[in-house]
Amino acid sequence: MSFDRTHRATSLPPTQSPPLAERITDDPVTIKTAQSTVTLAYQANIGGYWHNVSITWCKNLMNHSLSITVDGLEGDFHYTCKIYLKPWHFWSKKGYKSFEVESKRVDVYWDLRSAKFAGSPEPCTDYYVALVSDEEVVLLLGDYKKKAYKRTKSRPALVDAMLFYKKENVFGKKTFATRAKFDERTKEHEITVESTTFGHREPEMWINIDGVMVIHVRNLDWKFRGNQNIVVNKKPVQVFWDVHDWMFKSPGTGHGLFIFKPGLVESESDRDGSSRGANSDSSTATKYYTARTGSTAPDFCLFLYAWKVE
Repeated sequence: MSFDRTHRATSLPPTQSPPLAERITDDPVTIKTAQSTVTLAYQANIGGYWHNVSITWCKNLMNHSLSITVDGLEGDFHYTCKIYLKPWHFWSKKGYKSFEVESKRVDVYWDLRSAKFAGSPEPCTDYYVALVSDEEVVLLLGDYKKKAYKRTKSRPALVDAMLFYKKENVFGKKTFATRAKFDERTKEHEITVESTTFGHREPEMWINIDGVMVIHVRNLDWKFRGNQNIVVNKKPVQVFWDVHDWMFKSPGTGHGLFIFKPGLVESESDRDGSSRGANSDSSTATKYYTARTGSTAPDFCLFLYAWKVE
């Protein structure tokens, strides 16, 4: 689907699935690359039109980088700005770049000099990354918001950018961690998945949120796919998992997939379909992203790809 060119900033964002959701499982990660990535997908208003904006943090043994991709209005081309945070011959912890989107200038400002990291390529505190167009900060990441507005000399956007999914590739032996907000009005939650899939013990899995166990799966070799509703801050959250590759493939040749989606499962048929479709990454991810609650804002989903290493 493509955005209509007549869709102006004064209108609400489109309610149908943007094309980025359909490509959520592009660029497959293999154990050979051992590359941790975090991708945040937003809808942001640039030059009076709604665009899909993808923010990707990437870290491996050699590099640490940030990529910003903006989809064109027709969805068949992209504008990309890449920032290397820790390569061999550049050091760009604070900087500025410009590029054009549909003949409209977009400025990117960042300051990561004091950024704190907690095992993820995405910083957790003490930083900002700001996209500016027409003297408006159309997308702002990080908690140094006052510093960002002061440096860019720009005002907040009239309509905030909206996050509609987060996708993370994590490597580990038994524990995989990420964080996400299920509600913009609440704090970010710490999410961990722990498992025992080798040895003489019965394979088990635990999913914890903010240190509290919310799901415990025994006989994981029989229950490697499933879903369950949980409650976080009195709000329902659907959790889907598929760890088939953990159980029946060699370490590093496949991943576990976990999907966290605020709200309840819509129907019994949807629940049945979630388990059957879970071993197809693109169909699974697209299915749960495109489920709508009827609101004008995009439904948020967290996709965690957990790669077991020896």
